[in-house]
Amino acid sequence: MNYITDKVITDSFIMEYLRFGDGKKSLVILPGLSVQSVMPFAPDIVRQYERLAKDFTVYLFDRRLVLPSSYNISHMAEDTVIAFEKLGLSDIYLFGVSQGGMIAMTIAAEHPGLVKRLSLCSTAMRIDEVRFGVIRKWISLAENKDKEGLFRAMAEDIFPASFISTIEDGFVKLSQTVTDAELEHFIILARGILGFDLTGRADSIKCPVQFSYDENDKVLGADSCQEIITLLGSHQGFTQKTFNGSGHALYDIAPDFGDWLYSFFIQ
Repeated sequence: MNYITDKVITDSFIMEYLRFGDGKKSLVILPGLSVQSVMPFAPDIVRQYERLAKDFTVYLFDRRLVLPSSYNISHMAEDTVIAFEKLGLSDIYLFGVSQGGMIAMTIAAEHPGLVKRLSLCSTAMRIDEVRFGVIRKWISLAENKDKEGLFRAMAEDIFPASFISTIEDGFVKLSQTVTDAELEHFIILARGILGFDLTGRADSIKCPVQFSYDENDKVLGADSCQEIITLLGSHQGFTQKTFNGSGHALYDIAPDFGDWLYSFFIQ
C-alpha cells in the first residue's frame, strides 16, 4: 500500500507524520514512548493497520523533532492539536497507546468537539511516583548511556516473555544505532509523563471511548487500568476489553486486537 511521510512545520516546532489510506474520515494514531522515531518503521505500521485504510485516511504523528528541556503531556497534546489544525483535520477518530493514550485523552478532554471516537490502549489517567517506577528505570539506563541495557529492559517490560526471544537480536542491533541525541530526546519525553493527572477531567471527555488493557501490564500496572474503567465506565458509549498474555504491547501482540479496534471505529 502506498504511503507518505511528511512534516508539519510551524513557527515553533516541526513534527513528522505518516499518512496512508484514502477514506473520507480521518483516523489518527498516537504511538507510545520510544527511543527513536517510529517513521523508519512506516512500512510495518501500514501493514499492521492496512484494514483501516479503506474507510479512513490514517495519520500517525510522532512527537516534535526538537524538544524544550521540559515537555509534559499537556505540551505534547497542545502541539499535536496544532499539527491537526495545520493539516485541516477535524471530526477525528483518535487511537492512542501508552503515552500516546495520555496525549489522546488530554486532546479529547480539552477539545471535545475535535474527537469523534477515542480508542485507548495500555495507558493511564494518572502517573504518580509509584506508577512511574518502570519508566524511571528506563530513564536511568538512558542517562548512563546503556543503550543495549535500555532496549533489553524495555523489551522485558513491554513484551510477554514468550515473545522476547523472537525480537531480542533485532532489539540489540537496533540499540547499536541509537545516538546520544536520541537518548536525550527520550529522557525528556519520559520525564514528561511524571505528574500527568487527568482524573479530575474525566467528565470532559464526551465522545465514545474504547479501552483495551492486559491484566499483566508490567509498565503501568493493573490498578491504572482499573482507574480508567472506574472514571470512564459510566460514560455513554464506553466499551472495554481485558487481554491476557500480551503485556503492555498488546496492540502489537494480541491477534484479535485489530478486529476489536476496527469494529469500534466503523460504528
